[in-house]
Parts: sequence; C-alpha cells; structure tokens
Amino acid sequence: MVHLHFDSFGGASGDMILASLLDLGVSKTAIEEMLVRLGLGPFLIEPKEETDHGIRGVRVHITPPKESSGLLSSLFHSTTALFSKSCPAAGHSPHRRLEDIASQILHADLPDSVRQESLRVFQRLAEAEARVHGVTPEKVHFHEVGALDAIADIVGVHVAKHLLHVQGVTVGPLPISYGTVQSAHGPLPLPAPATAELLKGMQTIPFDESGETVTPTGAALLSTWTSGSTRPAGRWLRIGHGLGRRQWRNRPNLLRAFLLDPDGEPIPDHAFVNDCCLVLECNLDDQTPEQIGALTGRLLDTGALDWFITPVYMKKQRPGVLLTVLVRPEKADRFRDLLFRESTTLGIRERLELRSILPRRVETVITPYGEVRVKLAFWKGELINASPEFSDCDALARKAGIPVKEVMAAAMSAFRTRSHPTTL
Repeated sequence: MVHLHFDSFGGASGDMILASLLDLGVSKTAIEEMLVRLGLGPFLIEPKEETDHGIRGVRVHITPPKESSGLLSSLFHSTTALFSKSCPAAGHSPHRRLEDIASQILHADLPDSVRQESLRVFQRLAEAEARVHGVTPEKVHFHEVGALDAIADIVGVHVAKHLLHVQGVTVGPLPISYGTVQSAHGPLPLPAPATAELLKGMQTIPFDESGETVTPTGAALLSTWTSGSTRPAGRWLRIGHGLGRRQWRNRPNLLRAFLLDPDGEPIPDHAFVNDCCLVLECNLDDQTPEQIGALTGRLLDTGALDWFITPVYMKKQRPGVLLTVLVRPEKADRFRDLLFRESTTLGIRERLELRSILPRRVETVITPYGEVRVKLAFWKGELINASPEFSDCDALARKAGIPVKEVMAAAMSAFRTRSHPTTL
C-alpha cells in the first residue's frame, strides 16, 4: 500500500488530477476499460506530454461517447457545477440529478472502492451546491459537472487510485485566485461558491493572477480524500505532473502527485538497499509433512520475510528437512517461540546476514479475465523484471476454467502494451 500527496502550484481540477496519476504510470487503457462498464459507451483518454514554463507534464483530454439515450455529450470542458430550477438553455448540456448519476455508478461492474468513493464525491458536490442555493441535495441538478467528461474524471481518478493501491492521501495548500467565472447563471465570484464550500477546513494560499485555479470537481476529489496537508515521511517512489488547460503568465499550471512508501527507508541511488536479516535454521526428521506445511503457513502469517525447505539426510541416513526462515532481527523472539512450539526441533541456529534488495513495486493490469497484480523490480533505476502474481492468475484461471499459463500470458501482454514508466 502506498500514500499519495498532492502539491498544487497552479491549480487543481479533475483532469489535472487524472493527468498526474497517468504520469505516475497508471494505464490509460485500464481506465478506459473500467469506464466502459458504466454502460455509456467507450471513453477515449488522450494523455499528451507537454511543457508549461519549461516544466514537463501530462495534459489529458477525454472524448466521451455519444449517448444512445438522446442525452447530449458535454459542450464544456469546465467542471463548474451549477444549480437550476429551470430547463437547460439551448446549446447547454442536459441536467442530471444525483440519483441519476448514482444509479449509473451503482449498477456498473466496478471495484467496490471505486463505486463507493465516486459516489461520496458526487454526494459532497450535491451537498455543497445545496448549501449554496438553499435546497436539499436531492433537488440539485448538475450541469457541466454532471456531463460525461466530468463523470469520467471522477470515476477515472478513483480507478487510478484503486490500481495504485493507495492507502492514504494528503493535500498541500491550494492556490486560490480572484475574479469571476462564467456560468449558466452569469458571472460568479472566485472561488466558485461550491468550491468555497468544499474547501472549508483545507489549507489555501493566495494566487496572484485572475482566473479559476481550483474547480468544484478538483475541490470535491481532494477534500474528500485528504487526511491532512503535511506530506508524510517515507520513500518517494514516483512523481507525476498534471498540467491544466489554462495558461498562467508567471508560473506553470501544474499539479504534482507524489507516490510514497510511508514505511520505507530512502533509497539513495535507486540501485539497491543494503539490509540485514536474521536467518533461523533447524533440522526436522521426526515431524509429518502436514505439520511442517502448517508451520510454514504460520511463519508467513507471523511476518517472516521468507522461508524455504531443503531435503537433507541426517544421522543413520534418516531423511529429513532443513527449515530456513528469514526474519527481521527485532522479531526474533516471536519466531523462536513459534518454531519451538510448532516444530519438534530442540535447537535453532541463528546468524545475521547482509542482503542487497532491489527496489520494487506492484502495479495492477486489466486482463480479459480480471485484475492481476504485477510485481516489478528495478536495478539502477531501470525496470529489469516483471512477474504476474501467481495467486491472482490461479484464482482467475479456476474461475474461467482455463490453464493458468493463459492468464499469466494475458497479464504480461497487458503490462507490455500499457503506458507505464520503465524507470523509477
């Protein structure tokens, strides 16, 4: 599990958040395949590397499907949410109520976390609009924010968050500008009223140019996710740059996403880590294989780094096994207790050993059979190995009634064709 920290230099919107997560290495194809499950048709996500004031980043454009139900695709790329008691004006995208959007998401074949978190964001948007206009959330009609591109932003970023296995989110101070923004009701003050409601309790800083920096969608996503404004300590795994559409005079319109391992020690050169582990060994020649199998399962449950068994011949040519367990030195007592209680050994050999550990991470790919985690290993900052998680492949193969090697091949094919970085 990893942690996300967002650092806004020029603003925050739904498409900027999505762009920053794509720049972290999330597959656009995986998000597109998940969005199809909404039943609205295919979405096309087009990330493009560009520069803004000399800073490289990703700017994303989403092309929504044409709705067969007669609802028009959005004419806007803005994500300003407005409330209206009247019918939409000619040329404007149709209104949608919260229950319409909720029904579309609830009936989609999406991971539970994606469904529930997406609904929370739309609920908070509705509540913010309701407070602004003095109505109940059920009576709020979404304009631009309810259009297909904004639904894709909100659901898409939650898919990306799910694929990254994000455990927690923090958000640094958000830049807030001055001026007005146009809406179906005419000009509105900045920050937009709904944005101001959503940012209550969050850290903000003044912005020295006129124009919308934080959109309601961006505010809803970040304020719903965040557990604070301070970036936690830990190892920086990757940094993603999301660029906004507006061009500022004096700075890049940039949102940075830091992917951290909060429990990891820093890796100075991204080459390897020198680590120390405790090796515990014992010989077993009078214990049944079933009991040894149960013991090895408990070793992993207790937090062993690894274990392995070597066949050996002991005194009087008795067949036996050498059980070797790798553990953290500070956890030695609990493993001594486990080995003495669960095995027949009368003694445990112990030694400290140095080891060199490659940086690694886990990413998730979408195959025709379901999601598969892929373990990645790096050497001197470059990707040198990718291996599908066997347990994932085995479970999907059993469900589909096919050989496990077919699922593993599909996972590797999905990994090779996706958009992902080859370096840390």
